[in-house]
Amino acid sequence: MSLSTLELSLRAATVALLLVLAASLWRDFRHVAAGRLTIAMALGTIAHAVTNEIGSTAPVSLWHAPLIALSTGDAVVVWLFTRALLDDAFVPRWWHALIWAAVSAYSFISCLWIAPAVHGRPAIIAVNLLALCFIALALVQTITSWSADLVERRRHVRVFMVGAAVLYGGVNALLGISVWGRDTAAVANVVNAAVLTGIVAAICYTMMRVNAADLFPAPSTAPTGAAEPLIAAADSGADQKLIDALMRLMADERIYRHDNITIGALATKLSIPEYRLRRLINQRLGYRNFNVFLNNHRIEEAKAALADPSQAEVPVITIAMDAGFQSLGPFNRAFKAVTGVTPTEYRRLKADAA
Repeated sequence: MSLSTLELSLRAATVALLLVLAASLWRDFRHVAAGRLTIAMALGTIAHAVTNEIGSTAPVSLWHAPLIALSTGDAVVVWLFTRALLDDAFVPRWWHALIWAAVSAYSFISCLWIAPAVHGRPAIIAVNLLALCFIALALVQTITSWSADLVERRRHVRVFMVGAAVLYGGVNALLGISVWGRDTAAVANVVNAAVLTGIVAAICYTMMRVNAADLFPAPSTAPTGAAEPLIAAADSGADQKLIDALMRLMADERIYRHDNITIGALATKLSIPEYRLRRLINQRLGYRNFNVFLNNHRIEEAKAALADPSQAEVPVITIAMDAGFQSLGPFNRAFKAVTGVTPTEYRRLKADAA
């Protein structure tokens, strides 16, 4: 079998697997941000599998350029997918779409006009460096957000999925920069196609072995990130003592006010392993994310302050900072997600009802 035939077979297998994955997610999770972004990433990866040519010096045709643009824009989708996969409350905003459109448009223009003008290589380097920037953002997002995930069964699966996407995207971009125009391009393309097929197959296999609801919140899940508690009767006595101790830390010490409080630091205060505290908050209290757990306590304090007539003149930002939020924007978004109204509206409604 020739290298070109092998490469074509691998590309076809990748496309088939991604189409099956996208169809399955569309059926069950198209109403969830993480599900929609995973579908978008799968479609962008299909465009990549069809068009990716490491080391190619041939001019890009008009029909080819839009697919390459979608493939480049997939780096932005990987970044957003990472955010959504590690934060059930994440909702893409209009400026995220604008960033994706700008990156895709630049790639399209580069294919048809910039690359011919500069004889290819500088344009290839620029596009791949742009993709690497968003891949780096996805990696940073994974590292900083992973510890806040409380659903133990999905934590390692998520890291594998994100890590595989980031690793492949990074290596592919570096190959695109270094192998351009070289004789080894044919071999590099076969190896690249084989690695992509293997990663996609591994992700599909992994997703079949776990409960998809662990990876993606159900469409009916509240935006707070809380889930139905799962209580094991055999451990209820010991667990309840730990839950009581945890709630005392929240109520008496108001530990949620502390800067950069982590689940590891909280576990140390309770003298228990981190994995056990994660399980308690998830299965006994019903939260899927540690930051959401903290924010709900902060919001309860803020609600009490906003409803207090003696604090009617206290600025909203002061109340937010006193409760443990670092800035007004995240506080407003978290508060509205829980109450359905902004902090200012909540204060006015309470004042009118008094």
